[in-house]
Amino acid sequence: MKLTCLSQSRGYNLPSCHMVNLSGFHILFDCPLDLSATTIFSPVSTSLYEQTFTTPSSKKLLDSNNLIPIEPYYKTIEGVHLWNVSLIDVVLISSPMGMLGLPFLTRSKGFSAKIYATEAATRVSEFMMKDLVAMHMEFKQLYGPQETNFLQLFNWEELEALPPSLKEIVLGKNGTHLGSWMPLYSAADVKECLQKVETLKYAEEACYNGTLIMKAFSSGLEIGACNWSIKSPKRNISYISSSIFSSGVAMDFDFHALIGSDPLIYSDFASTLGSDYANALEFNSDDDILLNSDENSEEMEKMEFICSCSMDSVKDGGSVLIPIGRLGIVLQLLELFALHIDSFDMKVPIFIISSVAEELLAYTNILPEWLCNHRQEKMYSGKSVFGHEELIKEKKIHIFPTLDSHELLMMWQEPCIVFCPHWSLRVGPVVHLLHRWHEDPNSLLVLEEGIDTDLALSPFKPIAMKVLECSFYSGIKLEKVPQLLKMLHPKQILLPDYTKQLFEPLSKSLPCLFYTEFETLCLPNSNNLSELNIATNLASQLTFSKMKNEELSISRLRGELYLEHGKQYLIGGKEVKGLETEIGLLVHWGKVDLESLVVELEKVGVKGSFECGSNVVNVVEPNKGFIEVKETSVVISSGDESFGLLISDVVLSLLNGI
Repeated sequence: MKLTCLSQSRGYNLPSCHMVNLSGFHILFDCPLDLSATTIFSPVSTSLYEQTFTTPSSKKLLDSNNLIPIEPYYKTIEGVHLWNVSLIDVVLISSPMGMLGLPFLTRSKGFSAKIYATEAATRVSEFMMKDLVAMHMEFKQLYGPQETNFLQLFNWEELEALPPSLKEIVLGKNGTHLGSWMPLYSAADVKECLQKVETLKYAEEACYNGTLIMKAFSSGLEIGACNWSIKSPKRNISYISSSIFSSGVAMDFDFHALIGSDPLIYSDFASTLGSDYANALEFNSDDDILLNSDENSEEMEKMEFICSCSMDSVKDGGSVLIPIGRLGIVLQLLELFALHIDSFDMKVPIFIISSVAEELLAYTNILPEWLCNHRQEKMYSGKSVFGHEELIKEKKIHIFPTLDSHELLMMWQEPCIVFCPHWSLRVGPVVHLLHRWHEDPNSLLVLEEGIDTDLALSPFKPIAMKVLECSFYSGIKLEKVPQLLKMLHPKQILLPDYTKQLFEPLSKSLPCLFYTEFETLCLPNSNNLSELNIATNLASQLTFSKMKNEELSISRLRGELYLEHGKQYLIGGKEVKGLETEIGLLVHWGKVDLESLVVELEKVGVKGSFECGSNVVNVVEPNKGFIEVKETSVVISSGDESFGLLISDVVLSLLNGI
């Protein structure tokens, strides 16, 4: 087995990406987009957009904030971009964010891989991709349809002269990322991509080529997000993506299904390495501490704080702008905002502005099997799964596809609370609303960690509005990881190299190997013995022979070997003329020692000798001849056939045969 890390995770919005070679098949785990990289582009005005096509100087191509004033391009994963897509056999998607780069891959010439994802992750990702496409269509309607090739805007000298913050994003730390930039895919690309995805429910088996058995299990991170288990004839591997034990929306982390794997690939520590306990990992013997997780209560405290700050802004006459992209967080915030507004006896409209919002919110009410126990119980008791369903009916929440919708313009009032895309602050309704409110000191912008805030806000400076930057869990607390790994009891654990300092002290208890980005880690062959199911009529033919100098008995069979549903079978084949004679011939192997050969020859009355360093035994009595011992064969030369057969029997007696 081989593992190549194509991209390390940088949190919820940019999951990691890996390529695994298992049983001769190349398996790609996730195909995300680095959406945070779009911050190098500016929400442009028409004059700046037109200037792009007439000004040859790179300095003038950048606006006053040192940003590129054109329609944003998107940065794909470099490792995937450089890979020969025709060699990819399987793509496994772990989260909605892990699918956003997939249309770039599926439209590539030669791509024929089988794609697997959960039903919910596929649907949520579809909404996200369609919304991105719609925002870019709006961009072109506002600033014109003229195409700009981002890669041709600058020559190499101009790229080298870019401001350091821009240069690192455009070229990457090693200067190799320029070819990763692409214009956004089209609606047709998205449709074609989704048609190639085979959707699964949690714990549903998918069999590839009769060899690999794959199952998705809830990771707890988001609706439809999952971890993967793959069974092959020689290895059973598990892949843990971004996970959390307990969620207020998604089904809890199902880690029991990942016990006993070889190896376990743990892909994401990005959200936990900044914690206070990062230098003091140890085992905790109390399993209840692991299982009784408090992530959800801590998340609720953060969301309560967001609501509290928002209410303060509204009381002061300011509006609240929330471009957070996490579906689970948005659903919970909508419920909490309604409670806060009622408790303060305020009449504040909540607007959701997105081309897919209405359809997406409707979808969340029909997927109880993907949700946590608390949400499922609400459905079974006849209650609404999420609060927004009732709030929409009560006209406390208003949904509109675009900011210029006639109904929205007729209803618009401030202060208000607005949920809208995009969290990159480069496309979508958020751009126009930031231009409207950025000078209002009473208004509030709520951002999630994951982007360079200074760079993202630079087009809107000076900013007088308040900015609240918050972080939500996108991984298991680091202090709980050793205990989780102990419970999973894998034979090998593959960890990113940036965790080496933390986990090496635990190496006596945890069999860890560390992988590096862009380098291939080769695992030694597994000690697991493959199972072979032998047909009854063949099993009755087994006759075992004990091997020389070894505690091992072997037998020989002829049949047809095939794989079905990850299992190996040997069945009786068609009878072939002359097969009885062929099967009767012994197969011999081993090493012929010349000294032992001379001794055995003397026992049957044959005298011979050899010179030191030679591989030939000269036979002198009772007949003349010679025996040449080669690496893979023995040549016997004699004028008497019966004498040659006698020598052959002696040679074969020194070898194992079956």
